[in-house]
Amino acid sequence: MKTIITASLSDELGAYLSATPFDRIFVLTDTNTREHCLPVLRNVPQIADARVICIAAGDLNKSLRQLSDVWTVLSNDRATRHSLLVNLGGGMASDLGGFAAATFKRGLRTLNIPTTLMAAVDAAVGGKTGINFNGLKNEVGAFHSPIAVFISSLFFRTLDRSNFLSGYAEMLKHALLEGDSTLADILSFDLDKDLQDYARLNRMLAESVSIKEKIVEADPLEKSARKALNLGHTVGHAIESMSFADGRPLLHGCAVALGLVCELYISFKNCGFPSSKLMDIAGFIKAHYPPYAIGCSRYGALYELMRHDKKNRGDAVSFALLAQVGQARVDESVAQALVEESLDFYHDFFGL
Repeated sequence: MKTIITASLSDELGAYLSATPFDRIFVLTDTNTREHCLPVLRNVPQIADARVICIAAGDLNKSLRQLSDVWTVLSNDRATRHSLLVNLGGGMASDLGGFAAATFKRGLRTLNIPTTLMAAVDAAVGGKTGINFNGLKNEVGAFHSPIAVFISSLFFRTLDRSNFLSGYAEMLKHALLEGDSTLADILSFDLDKDLQDYARLNRMLAESVSIKEKIVEADPLEKSARKALNLGHTVGHAIESMSFADGRPLLHGCAVALGLVCELYISFKNCGFPSSKLMDIAGFIKAHYPPYAIGCSRYGALYELMRHDKKNRGDAVSFALLAQVGQARVDESVAQALVEESLDFYHDFFGL
């Protein structure tokens, strides 16, 4: 996989596609990116001539029905294993489009152009694809790496604050996995004043993507080290799924940020993660991310959602935890009582 962070998206994408053989090209968008992002690429000849597949926007639509719609267009328009599917959008587009490509004729190539910060640092990179199923986040999917990812901050300049924060949570997670200096850089970025500092943001973005790529290259199929990238996600995915069921949907990264608070508390209790770091990071998250109230009467339901996590073995819930910043521990089984204690900590820290 080739990752290209570019200030000249149309020129570099056009040159790359000119050098890439394919018999047909398809562009997957959602209703938002078709209107706001696709026109940016219309001067790329290959994109101008492509068959556009448009799906409904929003993670609630990352469904089997939408997947079937994409398959139908690919089949009716005679896509082959020599075709190319360009996924233009946020994490939903690269997840669903990647899974459609992984399964159609047992695999056609994809190229991802993320239009959100979340997609750029997480969903578009690494080859994980999937859809939500049976009320569970990314329950069905496959590993299918794109041939290239083109990242341009051009798209991020129109993000609202919530979507920016969603992506920034994944950058925070990557920094926690990397080391203290990277973490200090992430925590010192002023999310109220520095959002127009695109030079610094691009540098931080490039480093964050590099951290993920390094981990993925060492363990592409998530047998061991790559599981560290799930830090914050066991609790985070459960909160996200519950928020959708409640009709109060949280953005993925916002749920992960709340999951980080809980899982760093568990890391403190189980692995000796420094309490000062826990409080610093929990304070940063409290200052910037919206809380989600979860009463203790719902702890059991939330834990049941965690039991569906893909990392689990048998009935035990497995976590990626930290002993220190930059020192991950994977496949850590955690008792339900400690999980619920971490939810108490989150609840009290946020004053819910």
